[in-house]
Amino acid sequence: MSVNGWLQIALFFAVIAAVTAPLGRYMTRVFTGQSTWLDPVLRPIERLIYRLTGVNAAREMRWTEYAGALLLFSLVTLLGTYLQLRLQHLLPLNPQGLPPVPADLALNTAVSFTTNTNWQAYAGESTMSYLTQMAGLAYHNFVSAAVGISIALALIRGIAAREAATIGNFWADLVRCLLWVMLPFCVAGALFLVSQGVVQNVRPYDVVTPVDPATARQVIAQGPVASQEFIKEWGTNGGGFFNANSAHPFENPTPLTNFVELVAIFAIPAGLTFTLGDLTRSRRHGWAVWAAMATLFLAGVSTTYWAEARGNPTLASVGVDQQVSASQSGGNMEGKECRFGIANTALFATVTTDASCGGVSGMHDSFTPLGGLVPLVNIMLGEVVFGGVGAGLYGMLLFVILTVFMAGLMVGRTPEYLGKKLDAFDVKMAMLAVLVVPLVVLVFSAISVLVPAGLGSLANQGPHGLSEILYAYTSGAGNNGSAFAGLSANTRWYNLTLALSMLVGRFFVIVPVLAIAGNMAGKRWTPPSPATFPVTTPLFAGLLVSVVVIVGALTFFPALSLGPIVEHLLMYQGEVF
Repeated sequence: MSVNGWLQIALFFAVIAAVTAPLGRYMTRVFTGQSTWLDPVLRPIERLIYRLTGVNAAREMRWTEYAGALLLFSLVTLLGTYLQLRLQHLLPLNPQGLPPVPADLALNTAVSFTTNTNWQAYAGESTMSYLTQMAGLAYHNFVSAAVGISIALALIRGIAAREAATIGNFWADLVRCLLWVMLPFCVAGALFLVSQGVVQNVRPYDVVTPVDPATARQVIAQGPVASQEFIKEWGTNGGGFFNANSAHPFENPTPLTNFVELVAIFAIPAGLTFTLGDLTRSRRHGWAVWAAMATLFLAGVSTTYWAEARGNPTLASVGVDQQVSASQSGGNMEGKECRFGIANTALFATVTTDASCGGVSGMHDSFTPLGGLVPLVNIMLGEVVFGGVGAGLYGMLLFVILTVFMAGLMVGRTPEYLGKKLDAFDVKMAMLAVLVVPLVVLVFSAISVLVPAGLGSLANQGPHGLSEILYAYTSGAGNNGSAFAGLSANTRWYNLTLALSMLVGRFFVIVPVLAIAGNMAGKRWTPPSPATFPVTTPLFAGLLVSVVVIVGALTFFPALSLGPIVEHLLMYQGEVF
């Protein structure tokens, strides 16, 4: 570890803290219908969209109607993407003449991008046409992110409402999110990336002849990269144009673009905590939730940086110098880009798995066991450490409900959250949403380590192989999309089981969240009493962190102890035993 590395991490954290309030305040204005500086341009477009689609934006929906509209929208877009993937060889903007995507891979990919997972069991530059990348995958980068934010807003409205029967209008939330929150920032971000060297064109791939004529000619893949890259980060999607994702120099060429992409991943999730405080009329509560997220983030990035900076003891045992010096970065540089180094790679791995992004600037499979443990645990905790756009906030609010419920049990009275009494329905829905992902992960992982179809894709045996399988299903059910690259997941078994895990991890969480929103909206507000557990204090933030960690530890610790933890002990067996 170095002072320079810690300063880079501190600078990133300071920027996130600085943008939280301005961006959160802006989103409050957007979703409460207040004026913004973009209104003269975007209001007419919004009205035109409603007129063309027949949407009455002023009509409020009950939670069941809101959920039905969301599920129907997701189903239609999923089927449309699947058909596009299967027919891409017949569609324009395919200068490489790429064939149709195989059926099981097309289903996996359509589910992946619909659920904001963006798991990629393929190499983008050799599988997807330009039209597919732009009109299929990048389209989902926008709308799946907007869906997540809409759900978070619906839950916040339910918490803030007083004896209401409705939680908003899904179509209006979706349109306003796309027009005001997604498009303007992504246009500016894409133009910035182009200025820094990120590729943006629709030319056929270039073929170059190396200096040595005996060497085979090299194909230089390119395409509409910048337009997909920024929304990949801003919407916490993670699906890269290239197989190497943000480690590819055409996606992420410099330390400056790397820093901007990192900030883009956390910006909206951090801002939404301020929006939570605004809309519930308790900014201190919003900051308490932010503080809990920040605590978990700092613990994760510190552990990852420490583990990777220590290096690999196997190399140290044969005399390899892994110390930081003027001539080398030191530590474990396997699978990392030299232009980013260990600190930035550890930061990217932590941020992308804290959020449901999945973009990577290094190979998590090459991290040390403890370094790879942190990204895995981040997803297992529900990606509530700022988390995905919208998904992180509503995931953390589930833990807030459980925390308030436990605090109520400790003092022997009915738990209250921001003036609303929590009942059995709220707690049951929260537990259902929290437990469904571990159920899917552990069941599919257990089956995959027993059947030939699961074991046949492993590049490694032993505990690291278990970690690869466990990470895949955790990433899928957690709607993250990153992977331990040692698992060759483009098989019928993994394409189908991961598709199912992604669907369950997305929609079996969303529906209970909306049910809680509807139930909370109809409740009467009561003023706090001296016995009410305050949700605006450091004590609350600390208890919230404890609940998140304990639930994750109790659920996944047995599996982790057989994977990365035992691998760590084996790596240090000469020192441990």
